[in-house]
Amino acid sequence: MILSYRWLLVAIGALMTCVAVGAMFSLAVFLDPMAAATGWSRTGISSAMTLDFLAMGIASFAWGAASDRFGPRPVVLAGSALLGLGLVLASRATSLLEFQLTYGVLVGVASGAFFAPLISATTMWFNTHRSLAVSLVSAGVGVAPMTISPFARWLISAYDWQFAMLMIGIGAWVLLIPAGMLVRRPTAAVPPTAAAADATAAPESAGDGGMSVAAAFRSPQFIVLTATFALCCSAHWGPIFHMVSYAMICGIPAMAAVSIYSVEGLAGLGGRLLLGILADRFGVKRVLVAGLLVQALAIGSYLFVSRLGEFYALAVVFGTAYGGVMPLYAVLAREYFGQQIMGTVLGAATMVSCIGMAFGPWAGGWVFDNLGTYAWLYIGSFAVAFGAVLIALAFPPQPSRTMRLQTA
Repeated sequence: MILSYRWLLVAIGALMTCVAVGAMFSLAVFLDPMAAATGWSRTGISSAMTLDFLAMGIASFAWGAASDRFGPRPVVLAGSALLGLGLVLASRATSLLEFQLTYGVLVGVASGAFFAPLISATTMWFNTHRSLAVSLVSAGVGVAPMTISPFARWLISAYDWQFAMLMIGIGAWVLLIPAGMLVRRPTAAVPPTAAAADATAAPESAGDGGMSVAAAFRSPQFIVLTATFALCCSAHWGPIFHMVSYAMICGIPAMAAVSIYSVEGLAGLGGRLLLGILADRFGVKRVLVAGLLVQALAIGSYLFVSRLGEFYALAVVFGTAYGGVMPLYAVLAREYFGQQIMGTVLGAATMVSCIGMAFGPWAGGWVFDNLGTYAWLYIGSFAVAFGAVLIALAFPPQPSRTMRLQTA
């Protein structure tokens, strides 16, 4: 029963992250149609995504702490109801300020209710293959550009942006609320399975001994984790959010430009699986540093592409890298700090990372509105991405790895 439910929870988590994150990040597809229909500036519309990230970051900390205390189910159900409400209200907005408040605040707060609680719940059910399980849950983020974004683009083409956003909000209610009812955490410790004897088994970290939240926040592990997380997200979210617009400026048709975004998402899905398996085998830190380096090089390479085939090829590399590294921060949080405070710690790290995420979309909009080109967005993002690589090299040894060395 435990074996079957834990993989069901992985599927539920993937679905919920796909819908929640896909609904929020689909604003990239709405950017051009909304600017054309309303006359609102790209900077103004992009600022809604900046508010999304800031609101999601602050809310992630609160949602993560609430999940530790009350369990993941009430948290994801509240987030599901609020997400649909935010999208429905945003679709009815008649001014840029009204849109920024509904989409930028309500949707952002709602989106913060899913990642940390679902990842924390998943790690409770897995004593083995933990990196793979976490990667599969976060794979929903990679599936989102292949599902929600093309669906939004089709609705916009067939109707208009307001109807499209309304339908996505209603769809969020229909899919997320029933799924949220199935989320639960184990009532007792999950016993190891027969697979515990294999080489991928992940021993409990030293953090399970009872580290306090205050001690965790003061630790060098938390400082390095959050700094790397923040720079990583700051580096890639500007290029991701403005990818469709950049491709269209290069002469790529609208639907083909959206398909590049979808290819990135598909590659991100594969990257989550690939890097999750590699992290179980070779260690999280090594795989994270390698993935961050590939991400930095891919971002810089966008300065030299202009054709559809080139965009597709680079999207595979970029998507694999940024998609693959994202779940690894949660695995590191679990191994450094243990299960009891994981939701709070991961929520706090996510809050800091969201500040980095928030800067990218706004910066890209400002760069284009003022300079008429996205070149400086990619140059700046490359520099930030390389900074994430350097900081990641400073990660202290993981408690689980130290314990193995001491007992060897």
